[in-house]
Amino acid sequence: MLLIKGGTIIDKNSKHHGKKVDMLIRKGQIEAIKSKITDNKTKTLDASGAYVSLGWIDVGTKIGDPGFEHREDIDSISKVAAAGGFTGIIPLPNTAPEIHSKSEVLYLKNNAKGSLVDIFPAGAISQHCAGKDITEMIDMHHAGAVTFTDGSHSVQDSGLMLRALMYVKAFNGIVMNMPFDESTSNGGQIHEGRMSTSMGMKGIPSLSEELMVHRDIYLSEYADSKLHLFNLSSGGTMQAIKEAKAKKIKVSASVPLLNLIYDTTVLEDFDPNYKVLPPLREKKDITALRKALKEDVIDLITSNHTPLESELKNLEFPNADFGIINLQTFYPLLNTHLGKTLSNIKLAEKLAVNPRKLFNLPTTKIEKNESANLTIFHPKATWTFTEKENLSKSKNSPFFGTEFKGKILATVNNGKLHLNN
Repeated sequence: MLLIKGGTIIDKNSKHHGKKVDMLIRKGQIEAIKSKITDNKTKTLDASGAYVSLGWIDVGTKIGDPGFEHREDIDSISKVAAAGGFTGIIPLPNTAPEIHSKSEVLYLKNNAKGSLVDIFPAGAISQHCAGKDITEMIDMHHAGAVTFTDGSHSVQDSGLMLRALMYVKAFNGIVMNMPFDESTSNGGQIHEGRMSTSMGMKGIPSLSEELMVHRDIYLSEYADSKLHLFNLSSGGTMQAIKEAKAKKIKVSASVPLLNLIYDTTVLEDFDPNYKVLPPLREKKDITALRKALKEDVIDLITSNHTPLESELKNLEFPNADFGIINLQTFYPLLNTHLGKTLSNIKLAEKLAVNPRKLFNLPTTKIEKNESANLTIFHPKATWTFTEKENLSKSKNSPFFGTEFKGKILATVNNGKLHLNN
């Protein structure tokens, strides 16, 4: 199927970790790993200067299937994710209908079967993600749901959140919540601060995130249950999470890539493509988030991929929906802006190792006779992201025409191969 020549292996569980080798993959398995392999009958990928890690997994991806297939369907999300270096995604349940019963979980599992990109469904905590009536979590768990969350609808009711944390203990599950207190966000458009004032916009205070982070940590400790706080943006939440981990509370955390790179000043031109949730905040927040990433207070980095049709995005800034497509541009953005501070080993940990560990996902290692689930990436290769290169059905990205340093060369999984030109 594929001969990878001269790639450096990144896998601490492999005896080949850190070595520059050739790798032969056939029928979905790693047939050989040696210093030199010659096979003239197999497609060859020159991976000189590139790295080979376990396939990456994106947590909290938004897809449109079912119900909003014009934004993104299962086929398109697989193509976009594979091109972006991801061999698995955990999509949010905010579809139509929502992923709130075993039927919808099985719909995703069955329709993604055999695809290069594995879909690990997240089941809703509440019916219709409305924050009221709790779902049949055990049924969804047995159907294949790997976590439970109301996705972009943060759970406002503390009692509901506590019940969800208690329910998942029956099968050692994990609850995800995006900390966002609606009562203090006041219908805000961007981060509350100097920029919101100068732009004449309602602000979203850091307080709206910080309040709920503290609440959820308390509830996790009380229930002695696993909690993942996803899409964090405020530097003020990092100390609370650090202290919770020191106390052995079962808490983990993730941050969207954009919130590690851009602050509110990028909004000066009112580009609605930078209108995201959680909002871009201030430079001090970026500094705190990057420090937390380095200290492993932050466990994962996410794409926050949110496809939207142009009718919802190409509007005056206050009327535009929150969201950006960012699976294909994820690695080049990360490498361009964080490549000097985030090692390739740490990158693989945040994108490949930790997601599998936190969500009890199937794992493998880069060894002979193991299944091939791989991401091959080159930190020095340059390329330009254009509308022609875009594989998403949606176009809500500010990065068209941007030249990046860092490129995904290929992804391999389930006996399938995706090669980027």
